[in-house]
Amino acid sequence: MAKGRGLGVRGGLLLALIVVVVLAATGVWNPFPTMWDWVDRSEPIAEPDVVWQQRVGGTPRSVTIAGDTVVVEQRTRVEARSLTTGTQLWERKADWSAVAGGDRDPVVVVGKLLVKGYEVLDPTTGATRRRDGDAVAVWTYRNLLIDARCADATDCTLSAWDPRGAAPLWTAFVPGVRGGLLGDNPGLLDTRRLDAVRVDEEVAGPEPVPPLLGFPIDGRVHVVDTATGRVLQNVEPGRDERLSVVGGRLLRITARSQDGSCFFAISGRDSATGQETWHRAGVNLRTADNAGCVQREDPRGARNVLIGVAPDGREAVLDGYDGRLLLITGEGERLLAVDDRYALVRAADKGSVVSRELGTGQVRWRRPAGAKAGAALTPYAAVVADEKPSRLVAVNPRTGTELANLRTAANALAVGSNGMIIGEGREIGYVRFGGAAPRGDGGVPAPGGTGGVPGPADTCGPKREHCPDPDRGKDG
Repeated sequence: MAKGRGLGVRGGLLLALIVVVVLAATGVWNPFPTMWDWVDRSEPIAEPDVVWQQRVGGTPRSVTIAGDTVVVEQRTRVEARSLTTGTQLWERKADWSAVAGGDRDPVVVVGKLLVKGYEVLDPTTGATRRRDGDAVAVWTYRNLLIDARCADATDCTLSAWDPRGAAPLWTAFVPGVRGGLLGDNPGLLDTRRLDAVRVDEEVAGPEPVPPLLGFPIDGRVHVVDTATGRVLQNVEPGRDERLSVVGGRLLRITARSQDGSCFFAISGRDSATGQETWHRAGVNLRTADNAGCVQREDPRGARNVLIGVAPDGREAVLDGYDGRLLLITGEGERLLAVDDRYALVRAADKGSVVSRELGTGQVRWRRPAGAKAGAALTPYAAVVADEKPSRLVAVNPRTGTELANLRTAANALAVGSNGMIIGEGREIGYVRFGGAAPRGDGGVPAPGGTGGVPGPADTCGPKREHCPDPDRGKDG
């Protein structure tokens, strides 16, 4: 065979590559960006497709909708993206971040581990609105930001700020802060949310600040009024007690071991006087383990309500303010989610999720769901995560009207007034609600019984601050 008869396959490919490189270098034709986009293109994470889908730099630790932006917290950085397009707006190095404020006045709070101080950023531009160099801990709410700074181990100050404010609204002095109260939103003595498969624990975003907060300091509980900053009580729990601050009350939860069983009792105390305002025995709030009834956990619940187990084994929802029994499940039913207004319950046949109104037990809506479905309640939508097939469904929490129905294995990460963020690995996407999601002042109603949304049976709030005084204007 004669040599040089032709270029052959390898020679032809090499020549073609040289031609492409020359064309790209001269600007005549450059296929490489398009080719790379094709190689790097992600598969859609939902069907029907999302409004936008983006790959972030690392697996998100939390995602929050903040006004017109999406704040994505990662291990060593935080970034914000446009809620409309998903385009990155800014990025900052940070070990932790949290969002405070409502739909109209959100801010992003960032800081570094084991380093004092934090910065308050504008969510759209990333510009610093306020900087603090001394705080050791920060708590973020829809209507308040609270920080703690310590002159020494036994001399600390709590300060409350409007999320976009430049001066503190009040300050309170407490004798030290427990070592674990560092960084963003360290745990206080309140309630734990029910877990939901494929729904992030912080899917609802920041909550309105409760009327009272319980700070654990040196084995005692310091109860702080969030309206005034007054330290109302400084209480040490008894040997068989666990203390929790829920619904404007200090709760004393006792678990006593007798005859191989744990016997429970709950006492609600007035925040100012310490006097007992209600008492209920026999409801297990799941605060104790089996080793001598030692209480190691906060009770389950949300906002102003508690979840427990009645003596007959059925689950119960209690009002933290006055101890009222708001709901007791039917035989074989299981609570999946709860807030101040509704409870989502898995039916006894394990074939549907039912929404019930607290206080009346009225069924608001029902929809089919598998035996392993998870659910969560947010002010804008109730989210149901199902399997086989994997689905995420968002419905109006009051009526059950479907807002979004996706075939996806992704998780629900954040819910806002007009849609939700879902994610799988490093991929996140925005789903716009097809129906009208409920709105309130600033987007989110206050907790039932504490503000703009009526409680299950009492609309006046824990301190009756939202009802007129019947004696006002009378003589004498």
